[in-house]
Amino acid sequence: MDFNSRVLDMLKNNVSKKTDNNDFLLNDNLRLLAKWRMELIRQTFLKYGNTIVASGPLKGLDFLEISAEGCHVPKLIGCYEQPLSPFIAGAIDANYSTVVHIGCAEGYYAVGMAKKMPATKSFAFDISEKAQNLCRKLAQKNNIEDRIKIGGAFKIEDFGAFKEENTLVICDIEGGEYDLLDPVKAPELKTMDIIVELHNIAKINGLDLMINRFKESHNINAVEDDGQRDIKDVVAPWFKNLSHLDQLITVWEMRSEPTPWLVMKVK
Repeated sequence: MDFNSRVLDMLKNNVSKKTDNNDFLLNDNLRLLAKWRMELIRQTFLKYGNTIVASGPLKGLDFLEISAEGCHVPKLIGCYEQPLSPFIAGAIDANYSTVVHIGCAEGYYAVGMAKKMPATKSFAFDISEKAQNLCRKLAQKNNIEDRIKIGGAFKIEDFGAFKEENTLVICDIEGGEYDLLDPVKAPELKTMDIIVELHNIAKINGLDLMINRFKESHNINAVEDDGQRDIKDVVAPWFKNLSHLDQLITVWEMRSEPTPWLVMKVK
């Protein structure tokens, strides 16, 4: 069965479900169709373009044809998590001796930053074997496999291995950050700069929780995301000929709720 037929079957199955919540059902199908369209655009992008990141702080990274999960084309364009871009660029310029990426996925940041930071030791962790394998592939593709170490689960006691380094921690672990980034249990965190994406913030007041943990030891910048993206650097004629809806779908990052970042620098 081809891709379009599989999506159509999923759509028919969804529509046939009995539910009292038609709003949820329609929204669920809208997301499914948007993901379908996004995949077609990804294939078109790769057909007419290449895998070189076109803009942003990781410009020049030779990326992959697929991501471990989530959106892909925004990474190729270079507008992925664009509100965070100035801080990623600042981290690249900061000359850290060590960068620890927890929840590295396919290595967009882990490999992309390592390529820009030749004097920095890079460590990348993800519980997904698929993500680890893609990260290795990306490192090899960019000829930095000898400068990055890739591992699985990262435990709170593992921070101790980096306490003597000038370390930046980048963390994106789908809600696990509240258990892992605890300076009481891991006091080494008080000496490390941290960029963390927060999840489920409405359920546990996560933004205030994390700020209160680190406000004594760190200067904290909360970075919100309004979903808007600057794509003026995408100059490909085929892209400019896309409908406005397709251009919007192209930069959609598939977030179902606000996921702000905290950029925390040691005082």
